[in-house]
Amino acid sequence: MENDKIAMTRSRLIDLIMDLPFFAMLDSNELAVVAKHMNYFEIAEGETLFKEGEPGDSVCFVISGTLDVYKEVRAPNKPVRIATITKNRSIGEMAVIDEYTRSATVSARDDACIVSLTKKGFDAIMRENPKVGAAILKKIATLVSMNLRRTSAQLADSVGDSVIR
Repeated sequence: MENDKIAMTRSRLIDLIMDLPFFAMLDSNELAVVAKHMNYFEIAEGETLFKEGEPGDSVCFVISGTLDVYKEVRAPNKPVRIATITKNRSIGEMAVIDEYTRSATVSARDDACIVSLTKKGFDAIMRENPKVGAAILKKIATLVSMNLRRTSAQLADSVGDSVIR
C-alpha cells in the first residue's frame, strides 16, 4: 500500500514537472529521474518560502500561485520588492550549485503550490544520470545569465544620465 502511494506521488510529480518550461528538454524517462528527487508542498498567502541570509539548499518551481521576492536595502531600511514569480517560473537556482546564503526573501502573494529540488537531490541526479544533471545545470546557467543581463540593464537604467569618465 505504501509503495503504491509513493508511485502515485512520483507519477503526479512527473505530471507536474513535465509542464514546467525548465524541464522541457527532458523526455519522460529523464523526467522520472528528476521526479524521484523532487518535493511537493503548498504555502499559504503571506507565508515565507525562505529568507534572505538563510542557508540555501533548493531551487523551487511555482506550479500555481504567485511569489514576491524582496531584498533588504539600507535606505529606507525596509525590504523592497524586486521581482514577482508566477506559475511555471523558478526561484533559488543558485542554491543547488553554490554554498552561499539566500540572496533575497521570498513570500507567497497568494496560496501557492511548489515543487523543489534540493542540492542533495541535484547531486544525486548528477551521480545517477550525468546527462540529465548536465541538462539541468545548463538550464540553471542560462537562467542565471538571463537574470544577470536583466539586472545589468536595470542598473544601467537606474544610473540614468550619469556619465562615466
